[in-house]
Amino acid sequence: MTDAQTVLSIRGAEHHYRADHAALAGANLDLYAGRITALLGPSGSGKSTLLRAIAGLERLDTGSIRLGDTIWNNEQTHLPPEARRVGMVFQDYALFPHMTALANVAFGLSGADKKARALAQLEAAELGHRAKAYPHELSGGEQQRVALARALAPQPAVVLLDEPFSGLDRRLRGELRERTVDTLRAARTTALIVTHDAEEAMAVADELALMDAGRIIQTGAPDEVWMEPVSATAAKLLGDVEIIESHISNGQAATPFGAVDAPGLEAGQRVNVLIRPRAFVLTLADHGTFTITRRRSAGPHLTCRFAGDRGEWTAQTPSPASIAVGDRVNVVLDPVYVRVVAV
Repeated sequence: MTDAQTVLSIRGAEHHYRADHAALAGANLDLYAGRITALLGPSGSGKSTLLRAIAGLERLDTGSIRLGDTIWNNEQTHLPPEARRVGMVFQDYALFPHMTALANVAFGLSGADKKARALAQLEAAELGHRAKAYPHELSGGEQQRVALARALAPQPAVVLLDEPFSGLDRRLRGELRERTVDTLRAARTTALIVTHDAEEAMAVADELALMDAGRIIQTGAPDEVWMEPVSATAAKLLGDVEIIESHISNGQAATPFGAVDAPGLEAGQRVNVLIRPRAFVLTLADHGTFTITRRRSAGPHLTCRFAGDRGEWTAQTPSPASIAVGDRVNVVLDPVYVRVVAV
């Protein structure tokens, strides 16, 4: 949990595009002052619908959205997008093609100084020298930065970014991601970034929210959510994980690699043991219990597939490692990367 002040509060958000399908199914989420929240979930989980509801582009069927003491949406009220203090960065940036970068940023501003304010925002994005360029004359990264400058220029209460880096190549995506986060933090902006990329979510977030089937299933600091997932679904959203069904006996859950401590769970209770690939510690042994069936280098680590009587699993070990296909190994678990959750 965070001690930061709640800026935007969403409670019980429900929205149906069809009678038999809830795009939002009781979602609850808080955005905190000056902090970046990453909303992570698979396609169809409701991320973009929630973003559009916050922006006022969708009206909730039930539930509420509140900025401080101001109700944006409930069963009686629906403020239109222009009445909400929201800045939006769309996936395709949505720049006006017939306007210069400066005119795009100034769009929607009022007052005699709007051009100066827009130019200051462009300069903050290190694009002052491109003020007279049209969108087709800008690179993808520059277009994204213009879109962000436009969103920040009116000094919104909340900035919403919908998959803002998905159209960029990997090298540029990482560079622009860092620049965007630095810009948002320098402006002390409350922001929500929607993504389906776990690595991206972990990299940008002060707060991480996991979404599945129209609900927020876990929130918290990125490291906390990664280390302590509340369910198999939450664990899978944040990367590779092996899931072993077990039950509790004498405060532990049995696995093919030994028993795992499971404090707080009742005897006989059905559980899932969630094991990150780096939890597997492999030791070469002539008469080991498991056999290496696949070996692949992945830069700083080695990915190994190993099999035993009860199945086959994937481990990550530091690279280089003297492990080859066909080697026999013994396997134990590093408990730091293991979590036991009730089914």
